[in-house]
Amino acid sequence: MAKPFASSADLGEKRQTLEVLADGVYALTAEGDPNVGAIEGEDFLVCFEALATPVAAREWLARLREHTGKPVRYLVLSHYHAVRVLGASAFGADVVVAHDRTRELIAERGEQDWASEYARMPRLFREPESIPGLTWPTLTFSDRLTIDLGGGRGDLVLAHCGRGHTEGDLVAWLPRQRIMFAGDLVESQAALYTGDAFHREWASSTLDRVASYGALTLVGGRGAVARGADGVAAAIGQTRDFLDVLIREVGGAATLKEAFANAHRALAPRYGSWPIFEHCLPFNVSRLWDELHGIERPRIWTAERDRAVWDELQS
Repeated sequence: MAKPFASSADLGEKRQTLEVLADGVYALTAEGDPNVGAIEGEDFLVCFEALATPVAAREWLARLREHTGKPVRYLVLSHYHAVRVLGASAFGADVVVAHDRTRELIAERGEQDWASEYARMPRLFREPESIPGLTWPTLTFSDRLTIDLGGGRGDLVLAHCGRGHTEGDLVAWLPRQRIMFAGDLVESQAALYTGDAFHREWASSTLDRVASYGALTLVGGRGAVARGADGVAAAIGQTRDFLDVLIREVGGAATLKEAFANAHRALAPRYGSWPIFEHCLPFNVSRLWDELHGIERPRIWTAERDRAVWDELQS
């Protein structure tokens, strides 16, 4: 029997958990669905990630409003993927922040990514008609941006650690609390999506730079919050191991089909039961196969290409 396409059959609601990581620092996790967060400034909020639709975002904001009524001044987007950005209009943010490359990627492939992710993960797109259009950053940077939180709360540092999950990933770092929001550069007990990735750079220098911050609490793109030095190291280590195994198995294959079979065999014992593993692996292998065969930048995913790759590798 053919496997249902991507996450199209995953229609059950996930239990959301709002965690207070420190005074004025919040994370919302949801059993492997995309994580989001918020940081209080003196008289404003910085929100991290926007979810897939304004309706979904407003539900998150209602939970957040149980703790703080401060207005959202900054909305930070870790990268361009539709499930992370299309709910932005709900926040009423004064400033929408992203990396320079993220803005360019939205212009280059935002429409196609929207159609692709909607077909792959329809449950996340709650009331898709509420989306007013593509989300456009109003402030971008190339390396580092610091936000003064005011009122003795210290700084929030936004940084680009190198190419990884996409060309334009950024992390949000609270040096005083040693808390990091890492976006999809790190996953904790959740499988990786690497369909738009730069695998070798991600597995080496990019993760090295993430680890160099010495976070004691880390919120990855999906999965549980990693706590303590050992927990953070384990989350980064899991991410690196997934990439290393994928690179080894795909690199040693003679055909794309063989690459997928080898990667699945090697990764499934440890990661196969984790969220979105089966969904992601065909797209991961296809992108890495391209990368290892000289295609430097990821090809654009369309709904049609998604189905073709899925039918070839997961059928």
